[in-house]
Amino acid sequence: MPAGERRLGIVTDSPAQDEVSLDDLVRRVALGDEAAFEAVYRRVGGSVLGLVRRVLRDPAQSEEVAQEVLLEVWRTATRYDTGRGSATSWIMTMAHGRAVDRVRSAQASTDRDQRIGRRDMVREYDEVSEAVELRLEQQQVRSCLGGLTDLQREAVQLAYYGGYTYREVGELLDVPLGTVKTRLRDGLIRLRDCLGVVA
Repeated sequence: MPAGERRLGIVTDSPAQDEVSLDDLVRRVALGDEAAFEAVYRRVGGSVLGLVRRVLRDPAQSEEVAQEVLLEVWRTATRYDTGRGSATSWIMTMAHGRAVDRVRSAQASTDRDQRIGRRDMVREYDEVSEAVELRLEQQQVRSCLGGLTDLQREAVQLAYYGGYTYREVGELLDVPLGTVKTRLRDGLIRLRDCLGVVA
């Protein structure tokens, strides 16, 4: 006996019901006929499970959804309309819809968890305030550089922004190494004072 039938407590030894059409069985289910429901379950249970499993690809969830579909057949058999299609297509459409709903629900849950995870992720700093502070610091440094002599500013920009060594700065400015060191030292002292950096 399939696991689904054991869970619903359905007995499947009613061969007389096998000769009745599925449409007639569903109509009987609508009247509360439990034996007819057992026959419906026996006839379509495997097909429902197979369809659901193709959509979900998870055996445990597939069994659960298949059970939900068959219980829905029991509860809503009164809504079945022969004019809108066969009982088989009604049940399989219901099964496909439930399986798709389960996939969408799982995806929505995953998306929600990811959004919450991103929202709750602790940031080491506030990105906006960090950007504002950086811009203000850059403006202050530019302003302080403007307060240096031309010779000091050139030396500082070449050494600290251009990445040149003191010797290369001397070669570029055509001045001795000692002069470069003096200009840089004096320029850095003035920058420190201007920026309010405590030595």
